[in-house]
Order: sequence, then C-alpha cells, then structure tokens
Amino acid sequence: MSEHGAFAAALVRMNESWPLSVAAREFAAAGIPVFPCLPGGKRPIAEHGLLDATTDPGQVEAWWRQTPTANIGLPTGAASGVVVVDVDVHGPVDGYEAFARADSAGIVDGWEFLVRSPSGGMHAYFPAIPEAEQRSWQAARAGIDFRGDGGYIIAPPSRQFINGSTSRYLVHRINTGPAASLDADRLRDFLDPRPAPRRPASQGVAREADVARLAGWVAARGEGERNRGLFWAACRLAENGIPASDALDALSAAASGAGLGEREITATVRSAYRTAQPQARVRDSSSSPVQHSSPLAADGGWFSRDTSGTRPSSRVREM
Repeated sequence: MSEHGAFAAALVRMNESWPLSVAAREFAAAGIPVFPCLPGGKRPIAEHGLLDATTDPGQVEAWWRQTPTANIGLPTGAASGVVVVDVDVHGPVDGYEAFARADSAGIVDGWEFLVRSPSGGMHAYFPAIPEAEQRSWQAARAGIDFRGDGGYIIAPPSRQFINGSTSRYLVHRINTGPAASLDADRLRDFLDPRPAPRRPASQGVAREADVARLAGWVAARGEGERNRGLFWAACRLAENGIPASDALDALSAAASGAGLGEREITATVRSAYRTAQPQARVRDSSSSPVQHSSPLAADGGWFSRDTSGTRPSSRVREM
C-alpha cells in the first residue's frame, strides 16, 4: 500500500469548470508531464505525440496559448507515476463485465480514482510501480486496455465531441484509503489467458527483443511516416511467425503514441498480415461505441468521495 502521488494531489485541487489551459499548467507544475491533443478528441497535436510530453512551463504555456481548448494528454507509466485500466463499451463487448470479474478476484484493488469517460466507459487510475516497467497492452475480447509505459490517456477535465455534443471526462470517485499498485501481467493473464509458447527459450527471447525493437521504431516515426512504418513493422513480425494478436498488442501502444487511431492501427496491422500471411486474421475491435446511459451514478460534482476507504465490490456498474 502507498500514499496517493503527485497526479492525485494535482487532480484534487481541480474541478470540471477549470479551463484546460489552467489544468495543463497545474499538472506540469506538479511535475506531471503533459502534451496537447485535438480539441474534443484523442489524437496528439504535438509533433511527436506523447514523446513531446513535458513539465516545462514555457512549452505548456505556448501549446495551450496556441490551442486553448486542446485536450490534456497524459503519458502513463513511469513518466507520470500512474497507470490506467481503460474499461470500454464497444458494440457487443462490455468491459465492465470483465472488470467486475477481476474485481471479484481481487486483482484490481487499490485504485486511486475512477473517471467516467464521455463514451460511457471508465478509467481506473493506479499508482505506477517505481523502477518497474509495465508496458501498455490490449485485451480487446474483454473490452479492457491497460495504459502503462508507452501509452497515454486523456486526463480530466478534458472534453470529447460525441454525436454533436460535448461531454467531459469526470472524476467520479476518489478512494481516500491507501492506494496499491496493479499487477498488470496478472490482470492480462486473467482476462486473456495464453498458452505457453512452444519454442526454444533462446528463440523466444530473440523474438521478444525484435517485437520491442520494432514497436520502439514505430513510436519514433515522424508525421507522414507513421502508417507506413506501422505497416512495415507488422509485415516483419508476420514474416517471423509472430501471432497476429501479439503483433497488434505490441504495436498498438507504440502507434497510438505516435498519433494513429485505434481503427487505423487495427486496419493497418490486419492489412500487413494479409499481405505477408494471407491466412492470418486480426480481430477488429474498433467498432463504434454504442450509447449507454452511464454506469456510474451522476453526482453533479467533480468527486463522489468514498469516505469509507473501501475497495470496489463486484457491483462495478454502481461505482
């Protein structure tokens, strides 16, 4: 267990009425790096995406002076000290069910904040593990994404345009009890169990190194080269026998950090695998979100404080 960190301390000083430019400066002043994203959207507008995230007050001031309504991008993992479990509702996939199962198993205890996203999903913020890398991943079949090192999240009080209207990212609840880090590997294994690889250990290490190297290469591509770089990297992984689902997981975080959207990433990786391995298939998890009434009870304020300090029960939708 641990105390809440710098991000939490900055967030509790805010409310939903704060101008985004002021909130961005507040995060930066607290030592939390930020970068601007498209107003009402999620795509980075900084030249190098999350790689440009900074706490430099002059740069933050310049970004939001140029685009006052830019959403606030927050790199997750060691950079900010927080990781996020992103619960999605996309088509038939309901991430709340998977989160409830993980909650019942005691895997997602210790969250610091629950944030209601404009699309009806939920972001559960946890403290990052000091000096330990936790890479971002997706468990599309469960409707859960993990935003760790190499990923980013849109932070409150950002807004999103949905169906012609503007909705906010709202902090729904703060846990006033002790925080606890998340075992992201355990959560992934719980949500998306995978058989042990049947190949020599040395070959497995080499392939993992290749995947990490290509993911890093994609993340460093400049604008205009990102999609082509993602296609090239996915083809190399396909040619080397990396399963399509593993390639999508490994490359998604890097490509999203470089400014590509989820739908574009999935389509590009699928196209690469069809080119290199015509028999390969990549599951499309990017269908448009359906409109749900929010599973989080509206409280009309920035926080609905859980003064009991207790963790969420399996009644996740009532959180």
